[in-house]
Amino acid sequence: MMFFIASKFLVRKGFNGITIWPFVIARNKQLRKDAVFLNHECIHLRQQVEMLVLPFYLWYSVEFIVRVFQYKDRHIAYRNISFEREAYANEKDLHYLKHRSFWAFTNYFSVLT
Repeated sequence: MMFFIASKFLVRKGFNGITIWPFVIARNKQLRKDAVFLNHECIHLRQQVEMLVLPFYLWYSVEFIVRVFQYKDRHIAYRNISFEREAYANEKDLHYLKHRSFWAFTNYFSVLT
């Protein structure tokens, strides 16, 4: 289940959207028709459910902090969070969630990359 909200005030500048279970918050309402954007965000919804929501946010935050120290760049750190790596790698595969394995984001976790 997903609830879509369009608000440029709730999404940080430089980003198209954010997923906070069960909401997908997008910068503009046109993104509701963007299948790749929605698939990316639905991958995050699945990740959040698998981790029982709150642990997802804790893991995401800790991994982001570790990546900032690792890369010394917030954008590169963000792109290398395991959850984001999985979502970006599979956002164009609109059938990905049908065949995705449980906790698939762990396949994208690496200390060195």
